[in-house]
Amino acid sequence: MEKSPESTSSSEPLCLDYTDYLAALCNKRWRFVDAMYGVMPIFGMVTKMAPSRQSAPKERMKGLALQVLSTQVSDETNIIRLITLARQQGLAAFDIQLPYSLTNEQLNAISNECDDALNLTLRDERLSVRFCM
Repeated sequence: MEKSPESTSSSEPLCLDYTDYLAALCNKRWRFVDAMYGVMPIFGMVTKMAPSRQSAPKERMKGLALQVLSTQVSDETNIIRLITLARQQGLAAFDIQLPYSLTNEQLNAISNECDDALNLTLRDERLSVRFCM
């Protein structure tokens, strides 16, 4: 059975598989506009039309994440971009399945870059993100 990049259930928050996103980015056919989104993700968030609000959260996140993530920046930067995107999409909580466990320094860098109203919990290779409301 093939694993999907995200999984949701009523008992579990949305889980984004970071490795699947990176693989999709490596196989993506880039246009100039896509390169601009990768370098300046806020450009993509502001100018590109957002997917329909009726679409499932995991599908909406997948499409938007592929616009803002980049193989040209650090994993920490990409994770910060995912957290920012999730907050903009109104998610209260989600998980990121990583290819490796983050170091304390990486976790602190992510936490320092994001708002204080954020709770990050790392369990092995899974980072749980909870927004404090």
